[in-house]
Amino acid sequence: QVQLVESGGGLVQAGGSLRLSCAASGSIYSINVMGWYRQAPGKQRELVATVTSGGVPNYADSVKGRFTISRDNAKNTVYVQMNSLKREDTAVYYCYAIAQQLAVRVPKVYWGQGTQVTVSS
Repeated sequence: QVQLVESGGGLVQAGGSLRLSCAASGSIYSINVMGWYRQAPGKQRELVATVTSGGVPNYADSVKGRFTISRDNAKNTVYVQMNSLKREDTAVYYCYAIAQQLAVRVPKVYWGQGTQVTVSS
């Protein structure tokens, strides 16, 4: 199995910054894509940003220019630096990975347990 553990959420004022981290562990053969989704109360889960193993990022339009995703392949860890936070960024942020296990080398989607980000005015 592959486990994803997030850290770095919390409460911040509008205009502030937070950095989320997510570390993958377990019987990992490779991780093709890592990234973040979020879900606000009463809304569907939505893409925040993803990054490939080659470092190619993809951002939701709502966070472009404010969030930066990065990845440390040696540590199987993905980060997202969130600047200029807005109240509408308030959500539970979920780490996401498409990974292959050592024993079964078929790409599969994995999710973290989520970390709360609350932006106050």
